[in-house]
Amino acid sequence: MSVGEAEADLSEDERAGLELIRESGGIHQSDFWKELDITSRKGSRIAERLFELDLIEREETVYNGHNTYYLEPTARDLEFAMLMAGDMLSPFIGEEEVNPNSNAFSQWLMNLAYEDY
Repeated sequence: MSVGEAEADLSEDERAGLELIRESGGIHQSDFWKELDITSRKGSRIAERLFELDLIEREETVYNGHNTYYLEPTARDLEFAMLMAGDMLSPFIGEEEVNPNSNAFSQWLMNLAYEDY
């Protein structure tokens, strides 16, 4: 089942849950159901279904002294467009420090400027 097909089959509550996770960038399951104004049991079912459909990632964690899950959007939902200039990824992504006078930064900046034309 493709992502689009999986999303099309979601209930209204599941769709709202997925949207909350995507907009927040990640949320503890104990806060998830409260934000959606549903029971913890229903919140658990929604999170489990979204996880089974590979629409979110779900990691066990301890939050406020209680065992819970941390729910995050899957990596494919991340938006990289703001880091791109043409087909070049920002040189600021990585471990090393970037010199703003470097050739790599200048080329990226020039590609960014030419995208508007």
